Amino acid sequence: MQILKWLLGIVVVLVIVAVGGGMVLSPTFKVQRSATIQAPAQKVYELVADPRQWKAWSAWNRRDPNMRIEYSGAASGTGAVWAWQSESQGDGRMTFTTAEPGRKLGYDLYFPDFGTTSSGELAMTESGNATQITWTMNGDMGRNPLYRWMSLFADNMVGKDFSEGLANLKALAEKP
Repeated sequence: MQILKWLLGIVVVLVIVAVGGGMVLSPTFKVQRSATIQAPAQKVYELVADPRQWKAWSAWNRRDPNMRIEYSGAASGTGAVWAWQSESQGDGRMTFTTAEPGRKLGYDLYFPDFGTTSSGELAMTESGNATQITWTMNGDMGRNPLYRWMSLFADNMVGKDFSEGLANLKALAEKP
């Protein structure tokens, strides 16, 4: 009986720490990664501005080749939308919100499993024969104190996928 009281006490303390700690954590996070690609900015832009091209370089699409994808809106650039359903990668929707060919592509993300949103951009700067691309995402985990703990780990969790995706994009864009 004494052991059960101790276990119950430990569980109560853990719940208080998880919920209480989560309430004081910031719900926002930022993830950013960059790469240099030996290709013109316009070529890089065409690979990111068309959601159908993401299957060729995105880490998430490569992990789940059976991902169900629906495209809507414009074919590329502002107004292009793609939504996916994946048992291993989750469900989501990305809408391209701003487009400056060869320079920048802005987007909004929605993850229905968590009810959370993010926004970001892929910014390109051309210098000579190379393009510096920076992929940024700013997110908000909302009011749920348990989701706020995830914001602490967003950079590690999502950052490695950004790095992998940029490496795949580099390999694709540098092909002759």
